[in-house]
Amino acid sequence: MSRLRRPLAVLAALLVSGGLAACGKHHDKDAKVQHIEGEGFYLSLGDLKYQVQGSRQLNPYDLQDKALIAGVPPAEQGLEENEVWFGIFLQVENEASRPLKPSGEIEIIDTQEDVFHPIDLKDTNPFAYEPSDPIPPGEIAPLPDTPAYNTANQGLLVLFKLTLDALDNRPLELKIESSTNDQTGIIDLDI
Repeated sequence: MSRLRRPLAVLAALLVSGGLAACGKHHDKDAKVQHIEGEGFYLSLGDLKYQVQGSRQLNPYDLQDKALIAGVPPAEQGLEENEVWFGIFLQVENEASRPLKPSGEIEIIDTQEDVFHPIDLKDTNPFAYEPSDPIPPGEIAPLPDTPAYNTANQGLLVLFKLTLDALDNRPLELKIESSTNDQTGIIDLDI
């Protein structure tokens, strides 16, 4: 190998290894704060693994999206001029040998530190993320053969009202407080 090729090969190897370490695939499962850089990767918080299947703005006039946002409490139904519906489609896997409830403490944070909390959908919405519903041992929520599983996202809907400013203040972070230990998880959303 020539003198110039060897340093270039070493540099290329360092860039590739650094890129893999930063892509969110590898993290210390025991760290107090878990940070995943992008959707689709698993976030382990205790015996539960969270995975964002997708995130997007929802259109209340679209037939499919209208079904997703059904069950919004009357006080929350209206949108201000600067607000949009935003959905996170989440899967949660229970790796424990006992039923576990998923986190009830989820929020979105923008780069200006504005915090957005999910809308509590009624139990009648078959797509809704329900932190009060225990996940059976070794299972993934949404369970197979449920409406939420049979969507393109195969995830439970966590619904938010976001401001247009928040959509401009990206990246948005999904913050999840563990329901089984004292860990916090952060997932960078791909919007």
